[in-house]
Order: sequence, then structure tokens, then C-alpha cells
Amino acid sequence: MGKVLRQVAADFEVRYGYRPWLLESFIDTERHTGTCYEASNWIKVGITKGRGRNDVNSKKLESIKAIYLYPLTQKFRKHMGVDEPGPPPTLDIVEGLDHDIWAQNEFGGASLGDARLSKRLVEAAGIQAANPMRSFCGAAKGERAVVKGYYRMIEQPDDSAITMAAILAPHRERTIQRMRNQETILSIQDGTDLNFNSLAQCEGLGVIGKNQTDTSSKGLHMHSSFVVTTDGIPLGVLDVECAARQPKTADSDPEEKTTQSWIKATRNNNKLAKILPNTHQIVTMDREGDFFELFEEPRHSRVDLLVRAKHNRKTDGEFKLFDSIRQSPAQGQLNITIPRQSARPKLSKQKARPKREKRQAIVDLRYQQIKMRAPGTTAHKDKAPIHLWMVHIREVSPPPNEKGVEWFLLATWPITSDAEAQECVRWYSLRWRIEDWHRVLKSGCKIEELAYKTAERLKRGIAINIVIAWRIMLMTLLGRESPELPAEVLFSDLEIKVLKAYAIKKKELLPLMLGNACQIVASMGGYLGRKHDLPPGHQMMWQGYASLQQMCEGFKLAETAYEHNTVGKGQA
Repeated sequence: MGKVLRQVAADFEVRYGYRPWLLESFIDTERHTGTCYEASNWIKVGITKGRGRNDVNSKKLESIKAIYLYPLTQKFRKHMGVDEPGPPPTLDIVEGLDHDIWAQNEFGGASLGDARLSKRLVEAAGIQAANPMRSFCGAAKGERAVVKGYYRMIEQPDDSAITMAAILAPHRERTIQRMRNQETILSIQDGTDLNFNSLAQCEGLGVIGKNQTDTSSKGLHMHSSFVVTTDGIPLGVLDVECAARQPKTADSDPEEKTTQSWIKATRNNNKLAKILPNTHQIVTMDREGDFFELFEEPRHSRVDLLVRAKHNRKTDGEFKLFDSIRQSPAQGQLNITIPRQSARPKLSKQKARPKREKRQAIVDLRYQQIKMRAPGTTAHKDKAPIHLWMVHIREVSPPPNEKGVEWFLLATWPITSDAEAQECVRWYSLRWRIEDWHRVLKSGCKIEELAYKTAERLKRGIAINIVIAWRIMLMTLLGRESPELPAEVLFSDLEIKVLKAYAIKKKELLPLMLGNACQIVASMGGYLGRKHDLPPGHQMMWQGYASLQQMCEGFKLAETAYEHNTVGKGQA
């Protein structure tokens, strides 16, 4: 395809007497994913409505097509008389997040085919965020018009413009703007299964696993790119893909391989590098991301990979990858915190897990440049080795009956000092942020309890909760990392008024600063705040925030009743 693209403009000019500036192509979304087009740098600009040129009665009998464009000259906008798009503005992490305006900022203007639907989306997100653990009917407190409007939006036909990508588009743009304000960001990729096995009548679900009796569980697999700062503050959700996977067969399309989700998301980071020239993107993955095709993908100079190695591959040296670095001398030591882990019994395919107490671990630090050889399969035959840097940590003296910590990290940028290796380890430790976000989504927002008739409608509900879960995490971590910020950053005037009344009752510090305000919210969720307690976590925050919204509702009702009584007495 690349050879065709390089030749087509000249051939067209010879045949027709003028030179094209732009190519357009369509992909049938029911049959193809467009991976080869994206690999050739075509740009997806939207989708058709399925009408076709002769559909005068709007019956939409044709299949939905993805629309792709390919510029044949960098000056195509100038030739067409269109202004060049300017760079997106930068956005501070805390800008526009308080209760009154955050939903408008993160969802407003979504292209859903009707401006009324866009307004309804903003309203629904604000209502759901106030009570994330309840169904929308419960969060809306029985307001029939609001509930009816929400379900009208969610239950639009599957081929309508209300897609997961369209709902998340405004949030994605603001995430990019927040990324522009950072020198280095971590774009953390991971996948998780969403279990909807109880929805027997739901159409479009895939297989997410099988139990011990070989019975399939139905659901969706969600692959996401979750962006955080190098201090772990979440900037937003960059990309989300929900797929209904089917059991693998000999005739399965190779484009549907699991590895494609990781490669596709990494290519999206590459595309962003052009509008983020001053932001270094570190695409961070766990051991699922350790496959050769990912490392041989072309990358922009401002995009790097940080992957925990899974395979003890061959190198150009005498020893394999893991053995080679284990035998090298330690270049330093680190003191890292091993978090507490509760015991877990054996569940289905999950192994039993013993209890682990929180502890400080001393680990040896090693790092070196390596040449990773290609796998010996036919697909990779005769491919040249890839130059990478490996960072290795290994616990020196683990406690009795405890498995020592050991990480092998593969990086695509030079690591030549102890400080750079330590920074690499610290960055990878923040990969757990996406696991926290998954937990907030499932336990705090209860997305696996959504009940709609099709997978496409489920994706719409999931998309709204994706942003709500991000805001819950941001509230928790900002209160912990930036307690000196004013409370107005995240809380409305009414919320602060309620928090002050609650603080006076409990004889606590007034919530003038963000740290105090978040501490009070967490106490509403059950946080005790004892001397040796850790800072409040996400669960305390989402439970406390729901309690705060109920108190705010009571405050408004009390004020309304007082005003009504006062006016009534004055008239009398």
C-alpha cells in the first residue's frame, strides 16, 4: 500500500492532467478493522450513516463504513483554502474540575447527531457522578423526565452516532490538553474483562473465559490507555476499546489477535507526538505487552516503551536475557515498599493467594544494554536483533516463606546511570494506577451491573462511567499529593458549605484546603483517620462523596423550606 501511495499522484496526473492532494477510502466496519490503513498512516475522520447515495427515504440499509483520508501533500489545506489547525491549548490538571462545571467540560459538545442528546449526556453524567454506586434511576431520585431522557439516549439504535468513541471524544481532547502541560507522561496500557454473564438476552457479547466445567462466560474485553503524570496523578483516559471476543479457530482473522490492541494503542501515541512536541510519552505495559512485534513497531522520537519482560529470550551473548543480567554485578541498591495484600481463596480460575504484610524491601539494582533476538518462528526469520536497555531489581533477603520481588524491565531509551535506572523502576511502579482505575470502575461505579439489551448500549453506559471513575481517582490522589490547593478546585460552594457544617459538628479542621476537604469526605465514607492509618483510598472517597451529595440535597431542601416559610410569613 505504501508503494501505491507514493506512485498514485504522479500516475493520476499523467492520466487526467491534474494532481490530487488528498485520497479518501471507506472500510466496511462489519468485516474489517482497518489495521493496514492505520499502519500506512491513513487518518480515520468518522463513519457513514449506512444510507448510501440512493437512500432518499433514510432507511439506512447499507453497512456502516469508516471514512479514511490520506494527504498526498503537506500543503493540502493551503491548496483547498482551509486554515491550518493550531496546536491544542494546554490545560492545568486542576482546571475546570469542580462539581458545577466538570461534566460540561468533560462531556460537553460530544458529537451525538443531535445537540439535545449532547446536553442530555452532560446532565446524565453529573447525576450519575453524584451517586456512582447506584443505578441511574436511583441516582436521579425518581425524576421521571430525567430517567426517561437518559434511557432514550442510551437506547438509540446501535448504528446511531452515539458511540463509545463519540461520548469520550471531549474527555480525550481535554486529556491531550493536560498532557501538553507535562514534560513527561506515562500512558499505561492494560486490559480487563467485564462480566455480563447474567444478561442472557443481551446481543453482541463475546466470550471472556470458561470455568472448570468448560462453560463460557459472556462479556466484553476492555483495553485502555490511562494517562498519569510521573507523580501518579491521573490526567485522563486516552483510548478505550471494548471488544466482544469470539473463541479462536483455525480460520480466525489474524487482525483480531490480542496483540493488535496493544499495537493499535501505541500507534495512537505515535500520532499524538506531532501535536505534543514537548511531551515525552512513556507507553507502559505489564508482561502481556512483551511480544516482539511491539518492539519492532516504528516509533516517534518522543514516544518510548517501558515493558515488564515475560520471556527469557535469546540474546547475542552466551546467556539468555534473564540469566545474562542476573549474573552481572549489582550497580546499586534500592529500598522499596511492598504493599499489604489480603488473603484470597481459590476462585474459579484464580489461584489462592496468601496474606502479605506491608514491608520495606532492599533490592539489588542492575541495568545494561541488550540485543534481543527475534523469535525463531517463520514470521520472524532473518530479522535483526533489537537494541534495548534492561533494568533488573531483585530482593536481597525476602522474609521466610515469602517470594522475593524480581522485575525485568525493558526500555527503549538509554539508561546509563543509577538515577535513570531508579527513575525507570519508580515509573513502572505507577503502572498499578490503571488497576486502581479498573477497581473504581467495577466496584465504585458498578459497571458490571449495567443491564441493557445490546453490547453497543452497554458501551455507552460504560463510557460515561469511565470518566466518572477517573474523576473519583483524581479527587483521592490530588487530596493526597496536593493538599495545599484550595478546596474550590474540586468542590462547589454548596459542597464546601456542607463540609464546613460537618467539620464543625465533628470538631475537625475546616475544609479550606483540598487535603482537609478530601479527608472529611473520606470520613463520611467510613475513614477513621487514626494516627497510623494510611491515607484514604478510592473506596472511602466514592462512598463519602455519595454521602456528601445526599447531605447537599438535604441542605437545599432545608434552605427551600426556610425561604418558603419566610415568604409566607411576610405575605401574611
